[in-house]
Amino acid sequence: MSIRVVVADDQVLVRAGFRLLVDSAPDLEVVGEAANGAQALELARRERPDVVLMDIRMPTMDGLEATRRITGDATLAGVRVLMLTTFDLDEYVYQALRAGGSGFLLKDTPPADLLAAIRVVAAGDALLAPGVTRRLIAEFARRPDPAQAAPAALAALTDREREVLVLVAHGLSNAELAERLVVSAATSKTYVSRLLAKLGARDRAQLVAIAYESGLITPGAR
Repeated sequence: MSIRVVVADDQVLVRAGFRLLVDSAPDLEVVGEAANGAQALELARRERPDVVLMDIRMPTMDGLEATRRITGDATLAGVRVLMLTTFDLDEYVYQALRAGGSGFLLKDTPPADLLAAIRVVAAGDALLAPGVTRRLIAEFARRPDPAQAAPAALAALTDREREVLVLVAHGLSNAELAERLVVSAATSKTYVSRLLAKLGARDRAQLVAIAYESGLITPGAR
């Protein structure tokens, strides 16, 4: 079964380019195009795509607001948002993760990497552009949201689960987790799945946010 994708960008040529690229992959399929965030939201509700390729800067409703509405809609729980922008790591990445985006890539990402990113996000994993993760984590550490209370479920985590959450928040992949904890890849994946379930998080990106905003990790911690 193909991974169903919606492309949201206010530039016609950019949308056309993404459509051609995505449709060239045998396991991917574009099921709709949106010229602004409002259209992206409407398409997400109608088509229930696996992934929305979401530009951040768009008229009428920007990609950040559209992402907030998609990720905040319980009926769209299966829809993942992969944010795309021409700007590297300013306010946008920080806001995109807070909005519930599962991934962030620059528009000049090589085609093969973009296709791979769609597959990663569709599988439920979080993805950030190479080199972004640790800088983004530092940004979270510097700018905690005082309105974000520590999830009550954090108290229900075992010591091992807290350890895993800290490592996930530092950007470790499942394979790196397995190596660090000296467990199998399947076991590390199970740990992450349990964290997602206990904390009510959509994906690893939200686990990063929870770890910092709950105070489990403090600025400069390693």
